[in-house]
Amino acid sequence: MSEGLFDEGLFGADTEMRAGEKLAENAPLAVRMRPRSLDEVVGQQHLLGAGAPLRRLVEGAAPASVLLYGPPGTGKTTLANLVSLATGRRFAALSALSSGVKEVRAVIEEARRRLGRSGEATVLFIDEVHRFSKTQQDALLGAVEDRTVLLVAATTENPHFSVVAPLLSRSLVLQLRSLEEDDIRTLLRRAVGEERGLGGALRLEEDAEAHLVALAGGDARRALTALEAAAESATSTGADAIDLATVEATVNRAAVLYDRGGDQHYDVASAFIKSIRGSDVDAALHYLARMVEAGEDPRFIARRLVVHASEDIGMADPTALQAAVAAAHAVQFIGMPEGRIALAQATIHLATAPKSNAVIMAIDEALGDVRAGKAGPVPPHLRDGHYAGAEKLGNAKGYQYPHNKPEGVLAQQYPPRELVGRDYYQPTGRGAERTLSDRVPKLRSIIRGED
Repeated sequence: MSEGLFDEGLFGADTEMRAGEKLAENAPLAVRMRPRSLDEVVGQQHLLGAGAPLRRLVEGAAPASVLLYGPPGTGKTTLANLVSLATGRRFAALSALSSGVKEVRAVIEEARRRLGRSGEATVLFIDEVHRFSKTQQDALLGAVEDRTVLLVAATTENPHFSVVAPLLSRSLVLQLRSLEEDDIRTLLRRAVGEERGLGGALRLEEDAEAHLVALAGGDARRALTALEAAAESATSTGADAIDLATVEATVNRAAVLYDRGGDQHYDVASAFIKSIRGSDVDAALHYLARMVEAGEDPRFIARRLVVHASEDIGMADPTALQAAVAAAHAVQFIGMPEGRIALAQATIHLATAPKSNAVIMAIDEALGDVRAGKAGPVPPHLRDGHYAGAEKLGNAKGYQYPHNKPEGVLAQQYPPRELVGRDYYQPTGRGAERTLSDRVPKLRSIIRGED
C-alpha cells in the first residue's frame, strides 16, 4: 500500500485494514494473481534456477542494482517486489512516464533519511527506465553508487542503447524472455481456480483457453486481462463456463486456426515462403498476418525471411538479404506489435523481387564435390607465405596480384587441379543477375587463359 494513502490517527488501524482488503478485492485480476513468492513465478528459469543471479538476489544474497530487460508481461514488476520482500527493504516505485528529476530526488532523500534513522533500506523500482532522459538517469547514480537505494529498473528496450553507460556499469543486466505457452496456460488455470482469482466460479473450456494462450503472445498480463474480461461477460449472462465464443466476443479478435507446435505451424510457414517464391505479395501478406495474429514468434518469421532472401532471390536482388536482416534486427530491437511493420516491409520486398536460386544451387554443388572427396591441395602460389620457412616450401611463389592489371583480373589457377574448369555459379538473366550472366563467363575466360 502506498504511504500516505491512509492516516491511522484519523481512520484507525481496523479501518485501514478493511480499506486495504477492499482495494485488493477490486484490483485487476493480473494484480491479484501476481506471484507472492519465487515458487509461484512461472518462466524465467534461466534467471531463477539454482545459483542463478536473480534467485540469489531474491533470496537475500549480496544486493546489487539490476536492470530487468524484456517484453511486457514477463514479470519485471513482480520480481522487483520479490527482491524487496526477500531483502526486508522498503519498496518504492516510480514510473518514467510520470516522474521527473524532482520525484527521483525526493524518493532518494526519503530513502537516505530512513537509512539513517532506522537502518531500513529501500528498493527503488523504476518502470520503463528507458524513457528517463540522461539527466534523470544521472540523478540516480550517486544513490546507486553508495547503495542508498537498491535500484531495480525495468525496460522493454535494449538497455545498452537506452540507459546511460555509468548507470549500466553499476547494474546487473538481466534479460527476461517471453513466457512459453505452458507458462501462460499455468497462469490461466491458477487464476480460474484460486480464491484470489475467479475462485472456481467458472470453468474455462479447452478451446477458449487455447485462444487466450495464443492471444497472450507470451505476455502474462495480456492473458489475465483477457480472461478477466471474458469472465465478466460470462457471469453477466449467467453462464457457468467461459467458451471460445465469449472470449472472441470480449476481446474482439477471431480465433485463428493455427497451432504453433503442430501441422498448422508448418503449413502456414510453408505457404508463406512459397507465396514469396511465387511473387504473390498479397498471399504472402495474408500468411504473415495469420502468423502474427496467432502469436507466432516474430523471430521465427524473420529467420525464414533471411533464409529465403538468399535461397530464392540471391544475386537477382542483392538488397533482399539486407532487407531481411534489417527486419530481423528491427524485430529484436523494437519487439511486437510494431515489429509487424518491419516484417511486412521485408515480405513485400522479397515477394516483389526478381527470383533466382543460383546461390543455393552453387553452394550445394560445391558442397557435393567436397563431400565426394574432390578437395585437392591448395595450389602452391595461393598458400600463405608470411611465416618463417614458407619460402623454402615454395609457398606464394609465382602469385600474381590482380590489381597490377588495369582490368583487375588476370589468368591464374585458383581451384585445386582436380576442379579446374568446374562451374558452380550459373547466374540467371533475371534482375541484377542479368548483368552477371554476361560478366561471369568473361571473368572465367580470362582467369582460365581462354581469352
